[in-house]
Amino acid sequence: MKKYLISLLASILISACNSEPPVPFVEGLEEYPTLQKVLADTAKYQVQILYTQIDRNEHGNPLFTTYSFNVNDSRYFYPASTVKLPIALLALEWLEEQEGKGLTLETTMLTDSVRPSQLPAWSDSSAENGLPSIGHYIKKILLVSDNDASNRLYELLGMDYINQKLKEKGLGNSVITQRLSFPISPEENRQFNPIRFVDTAGKTLLEIPARQADSAYVVPGYPKLGRAYYRNDTLMQGGMDFSYKNKFSLADFHGVVQRTIFPEAFVGIERFNLNEEHRNFVLKYMSMLPRESDFPRYDTAEFYDSYSKFVKFGTDKAPIPTRFRLFNKTGWSYGHLIDGGYFVDFETGVEFFVSAIIYVNEDQILNDDQYETEEVSLPFFAELGEYLYQRELKRKKQLLPDLSKFKMGW
Repeated sequence: MKKYLISLLASILISACNSEPPVPFVEGLEEYPTLQKVLADTAKYQVQILYTQIDRNEHGNPLFTTYSFNVNDSRYFYPASTVKLPIALLALEWLEEQEGKGLTLETTMLTDSVRPSQLPAWSDSSAENGLPSIGHYIKKILLVSDNDASNRLYELLGMDYINQKLKEKGLGNSVITQRLSFPISPEENRQFNPIRFVDTAGKTLLEIPARQADSAYVVPGYPKLGRAYYRNDTLMQGGMDFSYKNKFSLADFHGVVQRTIFPEAFVGIERFNLNEEHRNFVLKYMSMLPRESDFPRYDTAEFYDSYSKFVKFGTDKAPIPTRFRLFNKTGWSYGHLIDGGYFVDFETGVEFFVSAIIYVNEDQILNDDQYETEEVSLPFFAELGEYLYQRELKRKKQLLPDLSKFKMGW
């Protein structure tokens, strides 16, 4: 059952789809000044929030009640690294479709190049064996949001496969069309490197030739953002064109996280088709902190616990207490900050989903590195997470969840 937020701040009420009396959603915001400020100016901050309460039936199965604030799937925001989550999941789905070819998470994946815009990848110094693989790329995506790792899986799958699969799963408000932090033309983004999978003796198990997308994808509405932007060192007047960049609506993002955590809550065609090993692999690295990883190994001064855990912890670089886990994916680019995940407190049994996006760009110039991220965006996520956590602590539940299966053995 979905309930939709229709007013702001302490007076914000939602109306239940089943015509129940409206109930308050936000209260006590005087303790959350940044959250209060952002919710009061949706035009400036372009904020969207999805929050899902989770209850359990007698069999332990999840029951969702979702609240939304200012969500509009047609309103464009740049999704940044959040698109890496469906790319990672689809890479695992693709891997399972290669049954009988001897491929595993650890099989060496060698990327070649046949065009000036393409780069090869024949080694990976962060892997224990020094070689790239689907599994190692996914680790780097989920631990620290590595761009190159995601681009390699994008090159493996191709644009047609990614977008067709998303549509089949009911995620129809998204378009994935580009490599990240790799400035090439839309035409070159439609070209995909040749790839070979080889066994430990160097024998080729599967060879995939260079390919190109059959379809040209464009973001509906041909969106432009800002009043000006920098191209290299030149200030260009007018909005920056995002027509051939990625789109990943907040509702689709929220749905991908939910499908990952509770696939049983969705009909078969809407799920990502992952076996238990692959799903547990994703859950482990979605929730793992950089300091808990051996391969890859990260400098914790740069990759601190909250590096990619914005909700509740975004303004604190101290270690996150072990009672909490956030199975999430974040994005951060062009003034947009996004986080979507499943939050759990193992001690109290608190669990909920939250996905949100905020845009900060006071001067409305893109690519000038002048965004109010530290001042507004990260405090917004920290306060939103704390507010929802405190709300959940007070919420009465008939049945407490068994969260033991989410202790992934980090």
